[in-house]
Amino acid sequence: MLKLGVLDQSHINEGEDAKDALANTLKLAQEADRLGFSRFWMSEHHASPSLAHSSPEVLIAHVAALTSRIRVGSGGIMLPHYSAYKVAENFRLLEALYPNRIDLGVGRAPGGMPLATRALQEGKLPSMHASDRYPQQIVDLIAYMNDALPGDHRFPGLIAEPSIETAPELWLLGSSGGTADLAAMTGASYAFAQFFGTAGGEDAVAHYKENFKPSLMSNTPKSLAAITVSCADTEEEAEYHMRSNDLYFLMLRQNNPMPYLPSAKTAAQYPYTDSEKAHIQDTRRFRVVGTPDQVKEKMLQFAKDYQTDELLVVSAIHNTEARLKSYRLLAETFDLQA
Repeated sequence: MLKLGVLDQSHINEGEDAKDALANTLKLAQEADRLGFSRFWMSEHHASPSLAHSSPEVLIAHVAALTSRIRVGSGGIMLPHYSAYKVAENFRLLEALYPNRIDLGVGRAPGGMPLATRALQEGKLPSMHASDRYPQQIVDLIAYMNDALPGDHRFPGLIAEPSIETAPELWLLGSSGGTADLAAMTGASYAFAQFFGTAGGEDAVAHYKENFKPSLMSNTPKSLAAITVSCADTEEEAEYHMRSNDLYFLMLRQNNPMPYLPSAKTAAQYPYTDSEKAHIQDTRRFRVVGTPDQVKEKMLQFAKDYQTDELLVVSAIHNTEARLKSYRLLAETFDLQA
């Protein structure tokens, strides 16, 4: 049975503000919990006016407190900005508060504008680029979360409190083979960000599974793919709502990010050039758009291509009710059980 989760970025809809976006995130999380989705992840972005927050670890505590069953996590923490020790402390505390419900998804990317990256890494030693420390950070993170620092570690005997019997699930997020290789070597779970529109995800997941080494985190490989979905009663309606996503990511690609997620009406009225139309058409092969039956067929094919039994659904739909309905239709057509 295919499991479905949710990845939410707290987009600020055109005509709304950050408080509205955060309320929409909570509403979606509670609905996903009720409908039987497997997990609810929140992203980290900095200096992005169209997104309502940059601290998934804070929002995780809020969402987990107001849901009852669904796993809640980060998709993800941009680890090179931070101390692996502090991240371990934060997520062990969350795990202690909500046992067996916390996911720690981490990524290597800066998750924001260059100026924000400089501010986040201000005062750090310049001897090594932050992303170059990432593999060692993953090794440290696994050790901290399992009270398993080796005796020859540079901080021997250090404990990330609270010391508890369970650990959050560790997921390495990526859109390249490099992250897949690191996840396999360290025995972490692997999530491929297919919604970025990056090719090669099937090969990356296959490489991860073929080279996986058991670790303190898991004895077996575990993977998922995050995909963009718009589901509605009719194909025309689903296509209409996907226009918001099309324009938003088109502007992002052109280094002209929008300060909000545009409405479908705004997107429909935009004067696209022929090259922009061609680009959107090309990216549609990475999107899943249509009626419940059409969407189910495409998602099952994605799951087969990615050799996974779990997909994370990203739905940048401007209309909040239409967005909730898209998830409800998915839950119904896949017969999710709360």
